[in-house]
Amino acid sequence: RSDGGLFVAACEMAFAGRAGVTLNLDPIAFDAAADDVDAFKRNAEEQLAGRAKDLALAALFSEELGAVLQVRAADREPVMQAFRDAGLGDHAHVVGHLNARDEIRITRNAQPLFAKPRVELQRAWSETSWRIASLRDNPELAQQEYDRILDKEDPGLSVALSFSPQAFVGKGKKPRIAILREQGVNGQVEMAAAFDRAGFEAVDVHMTDLIAGRMTLDGFKGFAAGGGFSYGDVLGGGRGWASSILFIPRVREQFEKFFARADTFALGACNGCQMLAAMRELVPGGGRWPRFVRNRSEQFEARLVLVEIPESPSIFFRGMAGSRIPIATAHGEGRALFDADADLKDAIVAMRYVDNKGRIAETYPYNPNGSPQGITGVTTKDGRFTVVMPHPERVFRNIQMSWAPDAAGEDSPWMQMFYNARRWVG
Repeated sequence: RSDGGLFVAACEMAFAGRAGVTLNLDPIAFDAAADDVDAFKRNAEEQLAGRAKDLALAALFSEELGAVLQVRAADREPVMQAFRDAGLGDHAHVVGHLNARDEIRITRNAQPLFAKPRVELQRAWSETSWRIASLRDNPELAQQEYDRILDKEDPGLSVALSFSPQAFVGKGKKPRIAILREQGVNGQVEMAAAFDRAGFEAVDVHMTDLIAGRMTLDGFKGFAAGGGFSYGDVLGGGRGWASSILFIPRVREQFEKFFARADTFALGACNGCQMLAAMRELVPGGGRWPRFVRNRSEQFEARLVLVEIPESPSIFFRGMAGSRIPIATAHGEGRALFDADADLKDAIVAMRYVDNKGRIAETYPYNPNGSPQGITGVTTKDGRFTVVMPHPERVFRNIQMSWAPDAAGEDSPWMQMFYNARRWVG
């Protein structure tokens, strides 16, 4: 029971699940003295009514140690038996169920004590946050998020795949991929883990290794630049990282040589996306990529959002076009800003934000950064170089998802893009 007791805990569960809940107080507001005739001489009816109200309020708002657990109806008896076996049978009670009215209802002795629409209570619960965000952040987007509560037809997150996930089973020597990192980058381990699982030999390559000449990009089939806060984002997301490539001749020459090879590929995610976009002049076919600037929300956005994979030549998304999959985002500067309308029109889009109904998202928070047309990933004409603002490497296993469908397997759908890269290498 959170602050506020049973009532607040049940309401917060209803808000998160967008469902109605009926609470029955009979098991936890029982008055053992109600049948004791000697206890109530005069004004018995008035005294009993007052006592009943006190018991109801105590049951609803007590903040003593307790928990609210939602289980399927079919699992109710095994769960209750587990409490009894643990010696907690007298402290476990069935106190409610979902209702189809989308209301928060409270009953006692089969009589209603309280009933309000879930939407009305959720708006009241969210009002303080909305008012703070309206003053502190972008008021237009704060209103969009607040108004989302009114949409009773929002189906929530879902997974819709146009492909059957298929692992790659390789033989022989594993191709090497450089997992690039810079000061402040923190996503290199999960990026390496995803490529390693797909059949690559992931090699940790710090930018100081390239600058000092301890390592080169020769011998690598690809490189991946992951998420984090290079240079603490002091110089803007990824631009400081890109500068250490663009303005150091030895390093710039290595990347130019790498990009010129026909058998190489690269992936940039989040901070790595910002970095690759900032060095687009070196990327064959990336010259008209957008820059990635501060989110319209004026906030760092860390959410599980829904994206769609459109048809594109990206080697990472082959066979995945039309799929809608939840993915993690975590960025403060993720809004795609194109230098010209023609660049936006001609962009080769590899990933878009969509709302929970599958429509291209331009409203907040379905589109968390305000990118035009929901664009959050682009690629090149040959598909070898792709940048995406969300984090597929952070959710390549379903256990990493804050939500996944029932009976989901070990690999999440995002693992397919790493397998696709391995297939492309051959």
